[in-house]
Amino acid sequence: MLSARSVFLFGTLICASMVGVAGYFQMIDHLEPCPLCILQRVFTAAVGVVFLLGFAHNPKRLGIKVYGLFAMLLAIMGASISGRHVWLQNMPADQVPSCGPGLNFMLENFPLNDALNMILKGSGECAEVLWTWLGLSIPAWTLVAFITLTLLSLKLLFWKESRQNIFS
Repeated sequence: MLSARSVFLFGTLICASMVGVAGYFQMIDHLEPCPLCILQRVFTAAVGVVFLLGFAHNPKRLGIKVYGLFAMLLAIMGASISGRHVWLQNMPADQVPSCGPGLNFMLENFPLNDALNMILKGSGECAEVLWTWLGLSIPAWTLVAFITLTLLSLKLLFWKESRQNIFS
């Protein structure tokens, strides 16, 4: 039987692994992240912080649900961004948007709302598939991870007892 605290720890470890793998790809494999990749990292870290806070706090029933709700909302937003990224990567080559300015340039020179709209529209660099494993790109694997985190969060949101088997 797993406790809610174990589920929070598991979610934290998933997020930490995701950030670690992203760092490996950037620092060791020299794959520069596009603006959508960076935004996915932000949401991964945010979900990880919520899970970490839940683990550290070790809340009771209502707290478990509150942390589960926040983690689920952030994971759904991350999944939406990953889904958009996968969609861009699967567009026909003639429909891929042209490459845009870098993330720092957008954030420094445009209002936040405009910069976020530009980031979410994606650009040519976001459509590049630089790495695959089992036929899935990095954003596709990130989407799988966000779906997993969403399901884990849902389990917490509907937690019935202080100790419960996660698979029941």
